[in-house]
Amino acid sequence: MTLSSTLGPLRSTEPKDPNRKPLTSSYAALMKAVTQAGLMRKRPAFYITLFVGLSLALGGLITGFVLIGDSWFQLLIAAGLGILLTQFAFITHEASHRQVFASGKLNDWSGRILATAVVGISYAWWMNKHTKHHINPNTVGKDPDIEWDTVSFQEVDAVKQKGFLRWITQRQGYLFFPLLTLEGINLHFRSILTLFQKERLEGRAVELTLIALRLSAYVAVIFLFLPLGMAFAFLGVQLAVFGVYMGASFAPNHKGMPMIPKENRVDFMTKQVLTSRNIKGAGATAFMGGLNYQIEHHLFPSMARPHLRKARLIVKQHCATEGVPYTETTLMRSYGIVIAYLNKVGLAARDPFDCPEADRMRRR
Repeated sequence: MTLSSTLGPLRSTEPKDPNRKPLTSSYAALMKAVTQAGLMRKRPAFYITLFVGLSLALGGLITGFVLIGDSWFQLLIAAGLGILLTQFAFITHEASHRQVFASGKLNDWSGRILATAVVGISYAWWMNKHTKHHINPNTVGKDPDIEWDTVSFQEVDAVKQKGFLRWITQRQGYLFFPLLTLEGINLHFRSILTLFQKERLEGRAVELTLIALRLSAYVAVIFLFLPLGMAFAFLGVQLAVFGVYMGASFAPNHKGMPMIPKENRVDFMTKQVLTSRNIKGAGATAFMGGLNYQIEHHLFPSMARPHLRKARLIVKQHCATEGVPYTETTLMRSYGIVIAYLNKVGLAARDPFDCPEADRMRRR
């Protein structure tokens, strides 16, 4: 799916009407409007309160872990831990965008400590990967989030798959959520692997130390307090819930939205709005950590979570005035779109001479 094929010609920064301002000026006007509305103010009290609340919940889970002891009810604790770690990851994501504090250094140190010592992933890896995504969302060859990683987001990657991976690709839409149960392991592995690469990484020594301490202490406690089989089950459930929750929160934002060819140049506002999708519905902000306002987050990456809801009203009206499509849907509908899109891409991995009906008849 490309931008030009789904929404017509790409918009440029030049206005069609000579009396109309270019979209670059339009974005400047939009930024001025949200700034004057006080929506670029930091809200550290909100994040401190949220952090304290999550920490208390974590303390409750630890207490439950100790009290329950040798019981399969520990898997409920594991599931709760997977949810809490994802919520901590949301704060880490916001710190990386300077959404939490006015000080860049305070944001970085807060994000680095939360990412490594609590969540267990590399902050430097996340910063590098996520920054590239924000600069060029859904842009072929520039956005790392649409590169192949078990799942193919582009047909050119789907056709390359062989053997078992080809089988997965052909059904990747239906397998997407089951595959997310392994995403927790994937995130930990890839981020830690990055810390051993030769390229320069800020805070490498600190991150390696904190991740090693966190990982060793976490695994040691689980295997010391629980029987071997239960300990493995605990880790499996926690990582599976973490992976599914992370994927279920980030996937609706861009998957199935227009893709921008590498060679095309698109103005900032158009690129961010057309490739992003908002999620509406009660509880979406708490569930997705503010990622439900993806359009506003991409337009104003440093905007604090509590302001995104009000910014949505301004942005939506601005897009209507400028004629830029603004996409918004429910969470369940977004999952349906993602699954359908991935299945469509996966069709490229099918043998063009395969006849699904004949294959179905052969299996009878």
